[in-house]
Amino acid sequence: MVGNSELKNKVALITGANKGIGLEMSRQLGQHGLTILIAARNLEAAKTVASNLHDQGVSAEAIALDVTNSSQIQSAFQQISDSFGKLDILINNAGVFLDDDWLTSNASSVSIDIIRQTFNTNFFGLVELTQVLLPLILKSPSGRIVNISSIEGSLTLHATPNSPIYDSKPFAYNASKAAVNAFTIHLAHELRNTPVKINSAHPGWVKTELGGEGAMIDIAEGAKTGVELAIFPDDGPSGGFFHLGQSVPW
Repeated sequence: MVGNSELKNKVALITGANKGIGLEMSRQLGQHGLTILIAARNLEAAKTVASNLHDQGVSAEAIALDVTNSSQIQSAFQQISDSFGKLDILINNAGVFLDDDWLTSNASSVSIDIIRQTFNTNFFGLVELTQVLLPLILKSPSGRIVNISSIEGSLTLHATPNSPIYDSKPFAYNASKAAVNAFTIHLAHELRNTPVKINSAHPGWVKTELGGEGAMIDIAEGAKTGVELAIFPDDGPSGGFFHLGQSVPW
């Protein structure tokens, strides 16, 4: 896969990029020629990934970034500003699943602590990072924000008997992803008169640590939606929820 000259001038930050879908999106975008900022809580893990990708011909740099740590978010802003002066692509991929299992229905019993921990990473951290980095994204001629959400955040499908997720009701995780989708819609509306486009992505049920043993989609396939939304042309959508080019119900 050969990157064109336009993409080679772009810089992308991917959170949770040291493993799973984040790592694969880094690899695929790097193969397009972008400079990839590998963001992870563990800087050494991020450095290892960046080094491995560099050996594959990818321009990659490591950055320490725990999305629940405000000081690290501010440091990330400063590093990107000093090194590049702008950010073309932000992929909010970092996430946690702390409910007991995918087939639980636990809204009446899941602890407030689990809900808070889940929202701190999946929602509050995502929102804070996006807000802090947005001035750099607005400096890009074609900024893109991709929120890695989940079909589990679809209120429509959760309310529809016989839908694929009707019996999958882990409340903390699902509610956090529904909140992410609300942020996508609201921010897209606010930025509608700018070049920045923001969308939610459902990767699919992917064979990752989070996806679990029953997952059916390999990681390369799971990365495709996020990659597509990161580099689509200026006439592409904003404020949508997608999986492999198809809209997902809200």
